[in-house]
Amino acid sequence: MDKKAKKILFSTYWSSNGWKMENERYTSPEDFAYAKEKGLMFEPITISHDECVKKIVKLANTITMEQVTRAFMCSLSTRRLEWRSAVCSYYIAKLFTEHKYTPIESGYFYECDAVTHIDYTCAICRDIKYGVVGQEYYKNIDLNVLNFERIKWGGLRHGDLIYTLFDLEQFMKEEIPEPTSKDAEIFKEILNAVASCHSNDYPSALRNKLAEISLLKTNKAERDVIIEILSCIGVLTPKSYDRPEAAKHDWTYATYWRGEDGYDSTLVDKYFRKYL
Repeated sequence: MDKKAKKILFSTYWSSNGWKMENERYTSPEDFAYAKEKGLMFEPITISHDECVKKIVKLANTITMEQVTRAFMCSLSTRRLEWRSAVCSYYIAKLFTEHKYTPIESGYFYECDAVTHIDYTCAICRDIKYGVVGQEYYKNIDLNVLNFERIKWGGLRHGDLIYTLFDLEQFMKEEIPEPTSKDAEIFKEILNAVASCHSNDYPSALRNKLAEISLLKTNKAERDVIIEILSCIGVLTPKSYDRPEAAKHDWTYATYWRGEDGYDSTLVDKYFRKYL
């Protein structure tokens, strides 16, 4: 990855104080042209739901689970966080079949007790998996912020149709090496951390345990994404969805997981046996 292009991308959205306000985000034409040439920044995209789904299904039939699990494993020691994102996007993509946008109400906005706006999503996308969102049209979507999130944290919008497409398209351009023994050791430590959780532990407790893995160089946000990815692909699966949520949280796929659920050894074997 070109270091200058990465710096241009990151400085567009991030500062020492965190996220930049929208009115502070700026990339000079020269810098944008350079980062675009290096494949890290992009022109805005406009695409329909139906075309998006069509492309996702095609990618899902081109990529293999072995490719994305290899990338996930390699990300653990290299901190190439964008590599770990694809296993989640691929898992979601494999659930799709081609379909037409089918609108259903998904949210309401009120003012003085009166509904002022209604949000819609695709009912078929919604029912594919909790957390999947499909809009009818994606107009002038900023792919650069998606790429920033993908590289910095491993993706924040898994399940959003446009992110699934973008993530897999970028993954197709990657050259992924074979995981090392260090990667395998880190993954085993992650599983050990899961197994060591108390029965009533929430995902946040697991996040704290992951911080104790010396070989895994991460921050809080990165550990959240690891947990979300493992939850999305079923390695961390709640035995019940009839559970209270944490008072304040940003979880999606991991929301109802508790320590007593542990991890699904059958899926670990299915996805990662080659490396363990």
